[in-house]
Amino acid sequence: MILDSIRVPLSRLTLVDEEQLLDQLDLVRLNLPTAFQEATEIVIHKEEVLIDAEQYAQEIIASAEQRAAQILDEISIIRQAEGEAQRIRQQVQHECEAMQQQTLADIDQIRRRAQQELEDMQRLALVECEEIQRGADDYADRVLQDMENRLTEMMRVIRNGRQQVQANPPSTRTPQQDGYAANRLPPSGGRY
Repeated sequence: MILDSIRVPLSRLTLVDEEQLLDQLDLVRLNLPTAFQEATEIVIHKEEVLIDAEQYAQEIIASAEQRAAQILDEISIIRQAEGEAQRIRQQVQHECEAMQQQTLADIDQIRRRAQQELEDMQRLALVECEEIQRGADDYADRVLQDMENRLTEMMRVIRNGRQQVQANPPSTRTPQQDGYAANRLPPSGGRY
């Protein structure tokens, strides 16, 4: 947008379309909530992972219990199956806890990264706004300085004209002395 904007002649300044700039800032503001929405989706997925792990554990436990029921007549096998079921329960519980801790760590890391990106975007937007404000102030100062110089020049011309008129009262001047014919009006906008 800056590269395509009109450049101020003889300067490094560029005139930026205010409405287009504000539209771009609105886009930045509207896209910020997506970072928060992504973090929310990660939290939702955490719940899904925990539910899947719990379901997986339930399936393993159900499978172990079914296997143990089939061999009830052999005590050694039943004891072995119960031990296996207990081992599987513990293993699944450890796996679930590890998955839960990993998921929480991932969520925390993503949240911190999203927060950092948000802060970086806010800092960048503030810096850009300050640069734009400084550029606008500099441009306004130059325009006002130019207007002041022109008004000073106009005041000087007016003072010179008044001094010349006051130095030569109308009764002592003839139209030929003023540099124009008697039947013509003085030139408009001319200097004395």
